[in-house]
Amino acid sequence: MGFEFLLLILMLAIFALSVFVGKFPIGVSLALSSIVSALVAGYGIPIRHLVEGTFAYLDPILIIATAMIFMEIIKATGALNSLSRLIIVNFYRRPFLLLIFITFFIMFPGMVTGLSTAAALTTGAFVAPALMQLGIPQVKTGSIIAMAALYGMIAPPINIPAMIIGGGVDMPFIGFELPLLFATIPLAIFTTLMLGYRHIKATDPDQILRDFPASEASEKRIRVYLPIIVLITLMLASRVFPNKYTTLGIPLIFVISSLSAFRSGKPFNYYVVAKKAISEAMPVMGILAGIGMFIQIMTLIGVRGFLTVSTLQLPSLWLLVGIVISLPLFGAISSYGAAYVLGVPFLLALLGHQEIIVASGLTLIVCLGDLMPTTAFAGIFRAQIVGESNYGRLLKICAPYALLTALYGIGMIVGANWLGKFLIVK
Repeated sequence: MGFEFLLLILMLAIFALSVFVGKFPIGVSLALSSIVSALVAGYGIPIRHLVEGTFAYLDPILIIATAMIFMEIIKATGALNSLSRLIIVNFYRRPFLLLIFITFFIMFPGMVTGLSTAAALTTGAFVAPALMQLGIPQVKTGSIIAMAALYGMIAPPINIPAMIIGGGVDMPFIGFELPLLFATIPLAIFTTLMLGYRHIKATDPDQILRDFPASEASEKRIRVYLPIIVLITLMLASRVFPNKYTTLGIPLIFVISSLSAFRSGKPFNYYVVAKKAISEAMPVMGILAGIGMFIQIMTLIGVRGFLTVSTLQLPSLWLLVGIVISLPLFGAISSYGAAYVLGVPFLLALLGHQEIIVASGLTLIVCLGDLMPTTAFAGIFRAQIVGESNYGRLLKICAPYALLTALYGIGMIVGANWLGKFLIVK
């Protein structure tokens, strides 16, 4: 049993004790584990490495901060409420289309922030009463929101686990759009339809209009959607016409889109909204800072090399089994931690397959960690939104679709070279 293996066990043990016994935040627990492991390995307290690690994921941290401010602003202006009413009032007579549009609506915050919880606390909360009013049981409503939020977390344009894995192997976050759409959209639509379609019943139109009255923001029509239009336009421009004038950084795009919200809908206090958004995003940004520190120390003391070599030595079948089991289980602590600690070695072990497709498949499996006990961020928030006190019931409903998602991700990995011919734009 090598020294690096013992150091790995030590790092994981300190982290687990800090989280589950000490009740420290995940980011702080990752930092404590890093410091103690460096001390035991004989490196003292390597300040330089700890600081470098803290800023390793500065880009995703800035994206999360600015994206959360944007989401809170369009929520405050009434744009989200107006959009949910628009979808429900216009499509409640056509349940097939209604469920598809609601799926995309739930996914939207996850797509622009990379956070599944953002979808639950914004669009998920808006549509939950409508789904139950249309006849879908509360536990299945929670399951629809949970699964759609997970797929939104992985769908483009923002996929934080893919950025983390790419950062570990020096692979830029470019060319992921089609693979991530292929990974998420079919599963999202299928899951929502399977969970909700047969429960939808005919509803009194007057009741729908009473439940979703037109707001002041709704009356502004297209103007209330200006920030969303600006966001989509700038993101498309940077990809369709890439040059020095259109290729803006993603954080800057979110800032510009947020500023365009003034006078687009209901008035809001920018400082108050931004403060609330940063407060909600702080735990996730802390996790990313802690992961960067954790990974930097893993590299310094040789644990990262040990993990990579050990993964490369696994037979192909056991490698796939390890991906399906370990990524969601580790993701129960942190999906972002799983993306680097395990996702990077798995990607390296699969070199020779189309890397972008493999990374997309891995992130699809990584996101399932948000459903796993004990943290279960995705499921617990969704259960609370629909008033379901027993999280186990929601997890039981989601389990078959989570398994399907894992198998779909494995299928993408196995068929990566073939899929790459269709999904990778040269």
